[in-house]
Amino acid sequence: MAEPGVIVIGAGPAGVRAAEELVAAGLRPIVIDEGRRDGGQIYRRQPEHFTRDYAALYGSEAQRAASVHRGFDALRGKIDYRPETLAWNIFDGHVHAVREHRTEKLPYSALVICSGATDRLMPVPGWELSGVYSLGASQIALKSQACSIGSRVVFLGSGPLLYLVAYQYMKAGASIAAVLDTSRLRDRVAALPKLLARPGLLKQGVAYLAALRRAGVPVHTGVEPVAIGGDPADGVRNLTYRDSKGQQHQIDCDAVALGYHLRPESQLADLAGCKFVYDDTARQWFPQVTMEGRSSVRNVYLAGDGARILGAEGAENAGRLAALSALADLGKTVDATRVATLRQAQDKMERFRQGLVQAFPWPQEQAARLPDSAIVCRCECITAGELRRVVTDMGAQEANRAKAFSRVGMGRCQGRYCADAGAEVIAHAAGVPLEQVGRLRGQAPVKPLSFQTMEEPQ
Repeated sequence: MAEPGVIVIGAGPAGVRAAEELVAAGLRPIVIDEGRRDGGQIYRRQPEHFTRDYAALYGSEAQRAASVHRGFDALRGKIDYRPETLAWNIFDGHVHAVREHRTEKLPYSALVICSGATDRLMPVPGWELSGVYSLGASQIALKSQACSIGSRVVFLGSGPLLYLVAYQYMKAGASIAAVLDTSRLRDRVAALPKLLARPGLLKQGVAYLAALRRAGVPVHTGVEPVAIGGDPADGVRNLTYRDSKGQQHQIDCDAVALGYHLRPESQLADLAGCKFVYDDTARQWFPQVTMEGRSSVRNVYLAGDGARILGAEGAENAGRLAALSALADLGKTVDATRVATLRQAQDKMERFRQGLVQAFPWPQEQAARLPDSAIVCRCECITAGELRRVVTDMGAQEANRAKAFSRVGMGRCQGRYCADAGAEVIAHAAGVPLEQVGRLRGQAPVKPLSFQTMEEPQ
């Protein structure tokens, strides 16, 4: 059995900066990453044979992306890097990982989880049709395959990622049918005092919107999606929505990119035994974590969007802070002044995060208005009506009980796509606060494993 070392899960902005701090302190951490290359989702590297420049790939984030990539390249000979490796469980002081159908049990003295985030999604009738993608998946197609998800794309949802991905598609020459935002202008105006905590980022968001409008892309706010039209054979054909005045419109399209900001990939933190807290403003459960990255579990540290959605720069700072906390707890000398400076920067980013939640609110009312026929859980094809039935007929007012009765959240994605919206449907049907519904418990493996998977001999 190997001696316990320091393990970093994730090679995005948080994981790269955490590894840098650990290496600078004389350690050689294991860095586990599910991706083929470093960079995470936001700074996902293009395949080796692609030659697009940084400006084309990352836009205004090009310099920061290049910095993260250079930082990781400098680490390669100083870390135990394990790409294309899934950390599928954390139990009894060990990380359980799998690569090429071989599992390995890795002990740790300190564990820094930088698991990133995924799209937060609200169902729309017809979202199960082929041609409907999350914003993140749409971004992956553009960065990794250099292709658009369709010949005429509608971007639907809310939050900064909606405008960023639409802007990236526009710059790549894709045809954008419309950008439909469920948030209202007055929400953004009300959030301005908090958004001004990071004026540069606010200015960048305004620039994306202005560029889309200059290019003639229709941008509508305060909308309510009605349905995505099409058929199983040909996929998406159109999208129907109501504008801010209640008038109904239909747009011809063959693809829809959908998303409402992000949600932490917190399953590993859950399996590690970390406590969770409910954020009423965001209507989400988050792992309990200090600004310095300490979780509720000794020697387990959380950083980046897997703990709090603070953006790429915030993720870098969080990675540094988590690593410095781990080093301090391992008895290493840490610069307290530097920790205080990083902490101060994070306070500003947390205020900006609160502003984003206010400016681009989660459309909870859409869940209440979903028709019974609308599919909520795409993996298991569970409809809103079925969920309501287990609440009203079977008394399932708690998320895991509703899962047991209906199979919602029991499929391949393990609730990543449906858990938040499903909880909203349950809360409305039961007439209880969302917090009372709770959250789906994390289960191992966090993602499906092949039947060919074998345990590595110890």
